[in-house]
Amino acid sequence: MDNLKGRVALVTGAAQGIGFAIANRLAEAGVHVVATDVRDQSDLGEDITTRSHDVTDPVRWAEVVDETVERHGRLDILVNNAGVSGYDRLHELSLAEWQRIVGINQTGVLLGMQSALRPMRAQRSGAIVNVSSICGATSVDGVAAYHSSKHAVLTMTKNAAVTYAREGIRANAVLPGWIRTPLTLGQTDELNGAFLDATPMGTGGEPRDVADAVCFLVSDRARFITGVDLPVDGGYLAR
Repeated sequence: MDNLKGRVALVTGAAQGIGFAIANRLAEAGVHVVATDVRDQSDLGEDITTRSHDVTDPVRWAEVVDETVERHGRLDILVNNAGVSGYDRLHELSLAEWQRIVGINQTGVLLGMQSALRPMRAQRSGAIVNVSSICGATSVDGVAAYHSSKHAVLTMTKNAAVTYAREGIRANAVLPGWIRTPLTLGQTDELNGAFLDATPMGTGGEPRDVADAVCFLVSDRARFITGVDLPVDGGYLAR
């Protein structure tokens, strides 16, 4: 049903949470998955290729993409999922913390698209999904750098969609709401409760919910969809 068998995907931040679910979901659909992270990825299946990868390093990006193309002959799918959070308000935010969050969440996405566009433009096809957040489209108290970086992901995605559509390349974003991951489970009960209380469905989501949305967006079923921001949030942004 997914029409993805035999395609090649690169998924960042795949050691846990949403990235882990995306890598496994694509592999289930028959995709050759290259999963990357700075963390250990030994829990991923043997049919998934894993690589150590700092998404803020342009040299490493080139190496990972080149190796993927050399091994599989092409790159069909890029999922920019790697990301970090931060909870500082503007008046508390240090420049170092700003640069850390923006470097991973925003610059990492830029470097990923730049690297993947080389083979995708050569083959005149490709599907990019960038993982943003509901915090890229609305605001809560604090998390200033996180808000800024995730909003930038949305605008970069739309720019890529418009720029490369006639070259057969689609770019879309997903905006997860409260998803049960190690990141959200490490947040305060107060913060998690505020998100869940504001979610019309009254519950949080699971990583698989986001993975299914990504699988749809990179498949032929979404062949006429590009430049969209798809919330996976239990109705949070519909309020």
